[in-house]
Amino acid sequence: MMGPGMRRLCRLLMRGMLVLLIVVLGFASPVVYVETMCREDAVSQVSTPLAERTRSATRTLMTYPEWHIVHAYDDYAEIISRRDPHDFGYWSAITGYWRIVCDLTRASAALGEVDGETRQMIHIIGVSFTFEMLLKAAYEESIGRLVTWVRGPEQSALDQLSARQAAAYAEFLQQVPWYRYDFRADAAALRAASQGTFRDRERAIALGLEHHARAAYAGLIAQAVEAVGQDELTLEMVVADLDPRILEAADGVRLLRMTEQGALVETPRYRKLTGILFDWAQAGARFVEIAGNDQIMFTAISQRSGQEGALADLPRQGYGDTRHLFLIPVGELGGALRNLEENGLQLEHVHDY
Repeated sequence: MMGPGMRRLCRLLMRGMLVLLIVVLGFASPVVYVETMCREDAVSQVSTPLAERTRSATRTLMTYPEWHIVHAYDDYAEIISRRDPHDFGYWSAITGYWRIVCDLTRASAALGEVDGETRQMIHIIGVSFTFEMLLKAAYEESIGRLVTWVRGPEQSALDQLSARQAAAYAEFLQQVPWYRYDFRADAAALRAASQGTFRDRERAIALGLEHHARAAYAGLIAQAVEAVGQDELTLEMVVADLDPRILEAADGVRLLRMTEQGALVETPRYRKLTGILFDWAQAGARFVEIAGNDQIMFTAISQRSGQEGALADLPRQGYGDTRHLFLIPVGELGGALRNLEENGLQLEHVHDY
């Protein structure tokens, strides 16, 4: 027969296991929902690409979830540049992530099957993002909010520095993987810039712990990436109606050969690619295929809450405007980029594969 102390311990263990189960189910629920409610029968894609190196057509849609996180960090930086961290909509950022993952999962069926590795990656970063946002919200909505009340309406030195650091981090993520960021340098900069006020001391401690935790996690991710190999940093595309000399003048671009349909070139990926495609479009380029694909997604910003033809419309925190997602044929990309301004749009990012 168990004594009172043992029964009390058993009850505590059972409660602890119940809480753990609820937490696990809570984080798993959006993954289960996406995998069961958002997937549709994929349409097989048959094509004969000109490029030797091709990528799955679905990736133009499924690269967006990572960028949603980048945009969330940018929104956060914009908010705290003038206000406080508790003013950021953490829950909106989380629900926005899973909502757009669901929408894009459905839309991707028309482009083919999303491979298991990509789906796994989207869910892993989504759960990590959810955990980070909830943890940050729990602190900033409680202790952080209380400290800002003690501080008063004027931002402290470290409030201003942390806003600049957040903006720099968001910009860094547009071209370089997050795990290469020097989080420890930001923690050191916060300690060095502290003016000794209560708010500064709190920011140095709270954000310092956050940066060191990120640095430790980044080290693990970097080791994992090194073990499996990094993703390619370039892709191939076919571009017509543009002088080859203009193509080769772009930084990081290499002319591979001329074909009957146009010039086969190798270009950088990520943020650099967006600038290259926009410049070529203004020069009159016609894009024939990109990474062997004939569909591509891009995002643009406008002051309107909705946009005709958009795959999705997402409000941006701190900016008061809206991000629109467009999926169009690659052959129409040049014209679409040339006509953005007259349609009241500003190009944000062209999503490669």
